Amino acid sequence: MNYVLFASIPVAFLLGWLLAKVRYTAALAKAEADVQAHAIRLQAQEAQVGHLQQTFGATFENLANRIFDQKTAKFTQLNKENMQAMLDPLGKSIVEFKEQVRQAYVSESKERFSLGERVKELALLNQQLSQEAHNLTRALKGESKTQGRWGEMILESILEKSGLRKGEEYFMEHQLFDASGRPLKNEFTGSRLRPDALVKYPDERHVIIDAKVSLNAFIRYTETNDPLELAAHVQAIKGHIQELNVRAYDDYHKSLDFVMMFIPNEAAYMAGLQKDPELWSYAYDKRILLVNPTSLIVSLKLILDLWKREYQNRNAQDIADRGGRLYDKFVGFVTNLQRVGTALGVAQSAYDDAFKQLSTGKDNLVQQAGKLKDLGIKAKNELPEALRDGE
Repeated sequence: MNYVLFASIPVAFLLGWLLAKVRYTAALAKAEADVQAHAIRLQAQEAQVGHLQQTFGATFENLANRIFDQKTAKFTQLNKENMQAMLDPLGKSIVEFKEQVRQAYVSESKERFSLGERVKELALLNQQLSQEAHNLTRALKGESKTQGRWGEMILESILEKSGLRKGEEYFMEHQLFDASGRPLKNEFTGSRLRPDALVKYPDERHVIIDAKVSLNAFIRYTETNDPLELAAHVQAIKGHIQELNVRAYDDYHKSLDFVMMFIPNEAAYMAGLQKDPELWSYAYDKRILLVNPTSLIVSLKLILDLWKREYQNRNAQDIADRGGRLYDKFVGFVTNLQRVGTALGVAQSAYDDAFKQLSTGKDNLVQQAGKLKDLGIKAKNELPEALRDGE
């Protein structure tokens, strides 16, 4: 019955219906294919947007970190160099200042505590020199030139043990020059003036010491106990006093008002004064000081004390100068430290401006990223909560 019914439908109608069905099926298939392709493209775009977000976020973070690290490293290095340049001279000045103070304290302590020992040593030295002088005087009998050289040796030995420095505070056989730089000469003999010893004072004045005195008469007196020999001994001393008086030592502009005439034998010195109590005054009136080993040691000790005080005063002045330089360095350090603080404030302000662009300012980067998220992009990571709170 159905076959009959189907057979009764016109062929044209059936062909139209089949054609329409085929077209509909094809259109439906194409629409489904378009929908599926659109879904695939949408999924690919979402993945691309998510990837771009991650790439953008990582790139921005790396760039921001790199810029901040570079600026921080450069600023830190600059501060380190500035601080080093300021602190190195300051530290050096402090060390030098401490060393000067320590040296001054040590020098003063040594001088204070060694004074008693020094006096004992000088007393012992005097005894030894007196004994040696007595023995050598006997051995040098009759040799005036040898006696003179022996007296110079005794004088130099005392100077060496006095604490003064040869070539600095005292000189042996030093040529004298006048104020114009010309060598001084003896007006009678024409020979150049080269005293046996010359001792400097801190004020650049000089003490001239002469040790050439004949002891022949005194040696004969010790052997014979003849009063005439003792009188001859006094005359020999006076003769040498007169000889020193006529020399041109007065022409030496750095000399003191007197010359020291050194008698290297204690016994000869005392015997002359006992024979003629006015002998010392006789010499002094001619601006000559008679000295024996004991009085010479005391005089040199006084000169040494003057030099020590001079060096202490120089150290004190040096300490004061270094203190002034230290204060100036400290002022410079404080000024530069203030500049460092100002630079730190500028860096902090720049950091605040950058952070404002990132999260707190209008249309900041965090807000822009959040809007992208709201538009439906997919991302695996989330911004820090502190930044999200500031949106």
